[in-house]
Amino acid sequence: MSQVDTPTSGPDRPGPGDSGPGDSGSGDSESAREQIRGRRLRSLRHLALLGPAFVAAIAYVDPGNVAANITAGARYGFLLVWVLVVANLIAMLIQYQSAKLGIVTGRSLPGLLGERLGRRARRSYWVQAEVVAIATDLAEVLGGAIALQLLFGLPLVLGGIIVGVISTLMLTLQNPRRQRTFESVILAMLAIIVVGFLAGLVVNPPPVGDVLGGLIPRLHGPETVLLAASMLGATVMPHAIYVHSALVVDRHGIAKTPERRKKLVRATRWDVVVALMIAGAVNIALLLLAAQNLRGKEGTDTIEGAYRAVADTMGPGMATAFAIGLLASGLASTSVGSSAGAVIMAGLLHKRIPLLVRRLVTLIPALVVLAVGVDPTWALVLSQVLLSFGIPFAIIPLGRLTADRSIMGEFADGILLRIVATVASAVIVLLNLALIVLVITGG
Repeated sequence: MSQVDTPTSGPDRPGPGDSGPGDSGSGDSESAREQIRGRRLRSLRHLALLGPAFVAAIAYVDPGNVAANITAGARYGFLLVWVLVVANLIAMLIQYQSAKLGIVTGRSLPGLLGERLGRRARRSYWVQAEVVAIATDLAEVLGGAIALQLLFGLPLVLGGIIVGVISTLMLTLQNPRRQRTFESVILAMLAIIVVGFLAGLVVNPPPVGDVLGGLIPRLHGPETVLLAASMLGATVMPHAIYVHSALVVDRHGIAKTPERRKKLVRATRWDVVVALMIAGAVNIALLLLAAQNLRGKEGTDTIEGAYRAVADTMGPGMATAFAIGLLASGLASTSVGSSAGAVIMAGLLHKRIPLLVRRLVTLIPALVVLAVGVDPTWALVLSQVLLSFGIPFAIIPLGRLTADRSIMGEFADGILLRIVATVASAVIVLLNLALIVLVITGG
């Protein structure tokens, strides 16, 4: 909306403190009010464009994050706060690139890759992406099952089945015609997650000096490298990168004019920054909660132990809020993860699989892990390590595509953004190489 010009004619109305005719104060005041109304309408229109990043951000507050961050805080206090800060900044950059790619091209990242890769390479790429999707669902179903056990005493396998059924019902909302309804459900879940995980930190906040000390980059021994990789895998999520490029197309349609693309790209910057700031705050809060309240207490490097310790130190109310947040996290994130799996399969295999079949492919491995009695929290941490290996396969092609002017035109990444994205990719790859060496050598 354009600003309204100051009227040059019309009845003169003396304003407060004015006494003579011909005063233009009333016209100026009316013009100012019109300008304010115009700004408010523009703000509301921008707000109406927000949403896809909040859906993608659910991936950044899934049960894998809970396990990795609680383990890091309970074992090493504030040592690894810096990892979460760096990971969240990288996530903002990458999710913005993914959303921009979808807006400008009208295609998803897997779809663009599927067009450019040969048949064998395309299928190989799909295999690694599918393994990532399975690891993602493993973390999310495990987390939801643990939450149901903590809240209602249900067996883990039964809890996993319930999470799978509810998340499948939620997935029926995820299509272009119901995109806003799906976003509303996910946003409600996100609000529950925020309250559930931040409540304990508000009750017993950590010393500011300790938090600031955790911002100094450093690692202490091989296990902190493993945890750092796990936290990175839990924060920068490959499936969120794939799905975000599709979410913006489902939400906004194909932008056919440069003006529309510019408007959507501007709105997407705010969408990503706000959504990822909320997700980052939740992640950091989880680590701080564990560092402040759970460090040195036996068994607190597991979710169940953390729940009991929270109940002992802050009361059953805080523990219940924590478990409810964990349940919302599992339900919402497994829905987003399954949606990402469908996007990956459609883009790389050029096939659309029925929803129930698609869901079972990733749900069954999680139920098997629950049935054989693997420690759930450690399985969650290891699933996040596996996710970290899938990150380069997502961010390197993404960086190449968003830097290509033949694809992106005027929206191609500038030199500074390309440098930052390259450095971020290099850090992730080097961390994964260090992790491989430690695993092979037993370090």
